[in-house]
Amino acid sequence: MIPEFKPLEQLNSTEAQQEIATLSDQLNEYGYQYYELDNPSVEDYVYDALYARLVALEDKFPQFVTPDSPTQRVAAGNTTADNTRGLTKITHPTPMLSLGDVFSIEELADWDKRTRNAINADQLDYNLELKIDGLAIELDYVDGVLVLAATRGDGSIGEDVTQNVLTIEDIPHTLKEPLTVSVRGEVYMTKASFAKLNEQREAEGESIFANPRNAAAGSLRQLDSKVTARRKLSSFVYQTSTPEVLGVTTQSDLLLRFAELGLPTNTTNEVIHNIDEVSDFIEKYRELRDSLPYGIDGVVVKTNSFDLQTEIGNTVKIPKWAIAYKFPPEEATTVIREIQWTVGRTGVVTPTAIMDPVQLAGTTVQRASLHNPDYIAEKDIRLLDTVTLHKAGDIIPEVGQVLVKYRHQDALPYEAPGWCPSCGSKLVHIDGEVALRCINPNCSAQIKEGLVHFASRNAMNIDGLGPRVVDQLLETKIVSNIADLYEIKKPQLMSLEKFADLSADNLVSAIDDSKQNSVERLITGLGIRGVGAKAALTLARRFENLDALKDAKEEDIAAIDGLGEVLGHSVRQYFDNDKIEEMITRLRELGLNFDYTSQTMQADSDNYFYNKRVVLTGKLTELTRDGATQWLTEHGANVSSSVSSKTDLVIAGLDAGSKLTKAEELGIQVINEQQFIELQNE
Repeated sequence: MIPEFKPLEQLNSTEAQQEIATLSDQLNEYGYQYYELDNPSVEDYVYDALYARLVALEDKFPQFVTPDSPTQRVAAGNTTADNTRGLTKITHPTPMLSLGDVFSIEELADWDKRTRNAINADQLDYNLELKIDGLAIELDYVDGVLVLAATRGDGSIGEDVTQNVLTIEDIPHTLKEPLTVSVRGEVYMTKASFAKLNEQREAEGESIFANPRNAAAGSLRQLDSKVTARRKLSSFVYQTSTPEVLGVTTQSDLLLRFAELGLPTNTTNEVIHNIDEVSDFIEKYRELRDSLPYGIDGVVVKTNSFDLQTEIGNTVKIPKWAIAYKFPPEEATTVIREIQWTVGRTGVVTPTAIMDPVQLAGTTVQRASLHNPDYIAEKDIRLLDTVTLHKAGDIIPEVGQVLVKYRHQDALPYEAPGWCPSCGSKLVHIDGEVALRCINPNCSAQIKEGLVHFASRNAMNIDGLGPRVVDQLLETKIVSNIADLYEIKKPQLMSLEKFADLSADNLVSAIDDSKQNSVERLITGLGIRGVGAKAALTLARRFENLDALKDAKEEDIAAIDGLGEVLGHSVRQYFDNDKIEEMITRLRELGLNFDYTSQTMQADSDNYFYNKRVVLTGKLTELTRDGATQWLTEHGANVSSSVSSKTDLVIAGLDAGSKLTKAEELGIQVINEQQFIELQNE
């Protein structure tokens, strides 16, 4: 919570010195949590408010400014401390500065006036760019080849993350021209990847990331590049300290030049000729913010001319020729009425806050995940507390702060349950996980979620076997595990609610047809911890048979490109369970296919898609996105989520947006849905 500050004019020197020292210590700690641990303890706007207060104090009482003040360093984290991650430190030849912030159009107008006055200019051209919520990075190319990638760190010293950056699909390993140049930009995680990652981590009992920026930072600063590869990071490049190498004189031309070289750029930028025009751009993207595939927290205004940038200059911390307009936080205030605990298919028991409904970012919100007991304890959330609510990554409702001043006097600290809300078994913490977990293999909630997952589209794809039907099958004891599904008879279904002759026939047929699925669907459906559809396909292609996978050594699984030690251990641990061995034997006896039968076509002149990197974008009208992706994968294509210089083909449906624009700028072949269908038929 932001404290109420005493007006500056009412402070004496002793009070000011004490407040400066307190704020410096507080901000240094927050910065360390944010930059080093990738685990912030306060929202960005809280940090910004405290930082702004410190700046104002130091401006009025400059005699108390110290060298270790957060205002005197680029990043507030103690990035020169012992490197617990084991990443090599890199010194930036030219410091990577941060940006100054403003929070209103009036402050932006004052900055414009100061900037113009500094060079006696009546008017300046500004390049407007979206402020991406990511991690700053520097890429060094020698003769066109990427030789080094480093994080910003404290602006002077960063970390070598080259091997991890090489896994980011849209960053080219080789430029389209053999230039020696250093470029800077932002590595970020899309909203979709962020939501999927946190969902996976929560299901597996791991701590969740606070926002896409921290998820991107935590993913990029891994010691195992395979982990980074699985996180699906993206990037935009927007700066160089040597524009003369690229033959450009303005920021707007620099972005176009980057695109020519195959570097990823954000094409939403606009050049304006008067600061009054910036408000239209800000308002446009304030409205579009929720619909963008990536997170933004403001707009960056840059003097467009590089000559004028040099003339205007920098401070020790920030460039004076640029400023960041920060969007105000979109928040609502509500009351937590209840905390519900639900059991997932892996046994993780997750708390959810049930609140008074409020409008937030265009939607009505009444529920928000509280993730795990530690999260509740850290925020000291209690029943009937008044709390702030925002959307993490602009998509996931999340409790921000408890407004303690509204708390009931008799409110008690919330105690997490000790027993499973479904089966009554004792809940435990496993291997230091933050989550509570029910380890009863016969827990009805876990069995239900496992059956629903088994029948889902990405797994066995059993049409008609949804949560409502699964509930009935469990309640009537027709099934108790996935093997039981394959012994269901029509008369049993006819006894259930809303089942008629035709619907019963259809479900029995759908279950029977699923026996012939290629084994990657079965592997997905088994619910092995950490194994989604893509990893399942990788395993199926490598081992070709479920029995071969079941007998594989942990180190052989871990060695597969894109998997790694954690997943190797998870697969081995799953198949070492005697009950799993019994279930696999039963599935074999029931006639399920254990072989990889999704035959990838051989590389020949007849297979147009083999070995091509393909991106799907826009709305498909005759095909489904999942179906098109599966077909392409089975025919040897590598389906990617982002367009880069390495993309071979873009399939564009209706309302294709920035991916289509980028493909056209890079000269990548584009076909429509009908052309794709014609090529499939060939």
